[in-house]
Amino acid sequence: MSSKPRAVVRLGISTCPNDTFAFHALLTRQIDWRGIDFQVELLDIQQLNDRLLAGDFDVAKASFHAALLLAQRYVVLPSGSALGFGVGPLLLSANGAEPPRHSGQVALCPGQHTTAALLFRLFHADTATVQHVVFSQIMPLLQQRRADFGVCIHEGRFTWQEQGLSLVEDLGTRWEQATGCPLPLGGIIARRDLPDETLADVQAVIRDSISFALADREAPLPTMRHYAQEFDDGVLMSHVDLYVNRWTEELGETGSQALAELAAQARRVGLLDSATELEVFC
Repeated sequence: MSSKPRAVVRLGISTCPNDTFAFHALLTRQIDWRGIDFQVELLDIQQLNDRLLAGDFDVAKASFHAALLLAQRYVVLPSGSALGFGVGPLLLSANGAEPPRHSGQVALCPGQHTTAALLFRLFHADTATVQHVVFSQIMPLLQQRRADFGVCIHEGRFTWQEQGLSLVEDLGTRWEQATGCPLPLGGIIARRDLPDETLADVQAVIRDSISFALADREAPLPTMRHYAQEFDDGVLMSHVDLYVNRWTEELGETGSQALAELAAQARRVGLLDSATELEVFC
């Protein structure tokens, strides 16, 4: 193990299966922490977004929507992101497949600063009244007819049909058709004022943790089960198959282009009032 002086890093990770898969080796310390003392919290993605906006973490998983708002203070790390083709949130309904049309209808989104909420704003602006709830409440509320629409993320993407719900639109497919880019959902962001050496060490630990999981895909299952909303191992691994890919290992040029496109689309709907871009640490 490394003997150099330790740095304390407050790290936030989401409880979704792709993150507990990717960060299992870090959480269980089966890889070298490279002299860093990680103080880790696992939270829902919107809780992470809120805590980042409050300045509570040095490094954390964030919706790229939230990351745009934090771009002056945080940089994106190359590893740990969730983006790709066919990975988008689903717009669901319990009342059939008609799209939202007026503000008298209610659409549930999984948090004000989630990328899912941004996509709904991009493609269905002013078509329904948006309410933000914890992602795990969306499908039950739809089943109870307490909302007209819901933007579904995480494990529910694989189980909505079992819940008797209807697919209105795959928002990821809509993004792909509009931009030609993979959809950037969330990534690991780190404070810009951390020393470059610390940023490089954190990035290396995250990359090591991802490599560990990919080399032994069964090993992270106990950690994944502990934090999951859905306990079927097949569903959990389907989540990993969808969201953990080559861009999770390294964003690369394609990933960086997708982040630039997200910033451009956010400016188009008035989310950003400047030429804010997401910078990838290198």
